[in-house]
Amino acid sequence: MSDSYESSTFLNRLLDKVEKVGNKLPDPAVMFFGLLIIVWVFSYLLSGIEFDAVHPLTGENVGITNLLAGDQMANFLANMVGTFMGFAPLGVVLVAMLGVGVAERSGFINVAIKLMLNVTPKMLLTPVLILVAIVSHTAVDAGYVLVIPLGGVIFYAAGRHPLAGIAAAFAGVSGGFSANFVPSAIDPLLQGFTQSAAQILDPAIQLNPLNNYFFTAASAIVVVIVGWYLTDRVIEPRLQRTATIDGDQEDMPALDDVTPRDRKAFYAGVLTMVAGLVGLYFAASAENTPLADATGELASFTAPLMQMIVPLIFLLFIIPGIVHGFISGSFKSSQDVIKAMSKSMEDMAYYMVMAFFCALFIKAFGDSNLGTLLSIKGAQFLSSLQLSGGVTMVGMIILVAFINLFIGSASAKWALISPIFVPMLMQLGYSPDLTQAAYRVGDSISNIITPLLPYFPLVVLYCQRYVKGTGIGSLVAMMLPFTMTLLVVWSAFLIIYWMIGIPLGFQANYVYPAG
Repeated sequence: MSDSYESSTFLNRLLDKVEKVGNKLPDPAVMFFGLLIIVWVFSYLLSGIEFDAVHPLTGENVGITNLLAGDQMANFLANMVGTFMGFAPLGVVLVAMLGVGVAERSGFINVAIKLMLNVTPKMLLTPVLILVAIVSHTAVDAGYVLVIPLGGVIFYAAGRHPLAGIAAAFAGVSGGFSANFVPSAIDPLLQGFTQSAAQILDPAIQLNPLNNYFFTAASAIVVVIVGWYLTDRVIEPRLQRTATIDGDQEDMPALDDVTPRDRKAFYAGVLTMVAGLVGLYFAASAENTPLADATGELASFTAPLMQMIVPLIFLLFIIPGIVHGFISGSFKSSQDVIKAMSKSMEDMAYYMVMAFFCALFIKAFGDSNLGTLLSIKGAQFLSSLQLSGGVTMVGMIILVAFINLFIGSASAKWALISPIFVPMLMQLGYSPDLTQAAYRVGDSISNIITPLLPYFPLVVLYCQRYVKGTGIGSLVAMMLPFTMTLLVVWSAFLIIYWMIGIPLGFQANYVYPAG
């Protein structure tokens, strides 16, 4: 990569500092354990202090509970297993990933992505690539290992700069991580943390697992438009001047064709998925359907249909995945299906370790009343600033984007800060759903400029296949326009979406229940 742009040198120095600070942070699981210790200590130190903070529901003064007291510690240890097993995000994520894992390892999702890209007209190459990258979130890591390198291959085959294709795909996969037309495991995962945090202030509150769906679906259009413009008008023209393609021709990857057998298997899997969706539609549309609640509503939280979201994600991926696997030959027996499910659980092993310590931290944080006290005091401070709701949301987005430079895991960050932000903004009248939507914007936009993203070095390697001198600073310089533009445009979109009252797919405002 050429050094003619001083910004690359500046960004390299900046990222060296970010990486140095980030490397000093412990693993998220260790962080949760450390935070658990901190909560215990502060609960002891603050338990004898009276605070001028009144709980909005009970009208009583909020006091800190000493968790190091004998009875509290005994209760904590006696309920440790139940605390972990009852951790809201754990079950929903594992069940969803069982189905998605089979669909991914059977080849169903990979073939779908290749077919979509192969039939794309050249003039629509960029927006379709970004769109496919966004949809690939459903398969979690599939976008990083398939769509991003394919972006370079397709652009190179079309006579365009391959790094521009990699940048567009990276922007869709990672920069637009919270924009998707298709529900995925991240939806119930974040909702579980949000609900746990909201129940610190309002124990009766319940949130829909797809509480951000309509916003994230609409956001996909925003990300596609922004990515399309920046790739074609900003990124690629700059790359044509600064990044000469000098990779070894024999080492440059080629776009593999989809075999007739894979194509046949994919179509069979799609027909299975469509048949399932049609069956679900007729079951939901039937008179006196068992999928509705007692009042006949399908979209209420108590409706069985809404409570079936995670099992439906499981079924709508595992069945087509099995069909595709057996027809394509990637599955030879039922044992292969079980192996695929087992492999997906192996990939979730680290998450379960993190979830164990996270569940204990959240339980202790709630029992101590520290979260309630901080939310009340924080709300009082924000109220004293008299900021508009839009400014508050933008401030949160910027803060989350900054934290994301150091802590890459979306669930780890949200588990850390949701017990503070969700109750605090509920105090100001903003629903947990809206706060979660703001978090998802901030969490996405800085993914593409932090070397601490686990896949960041892999993307650099993809680029080096075409331009040998590509480094971390080069990639960041290439992706920084996406981050800055998405920060402005996506934040504005969230605020406008909320202010003009378009159906959000989530409750925008929070009102304390009577009594």
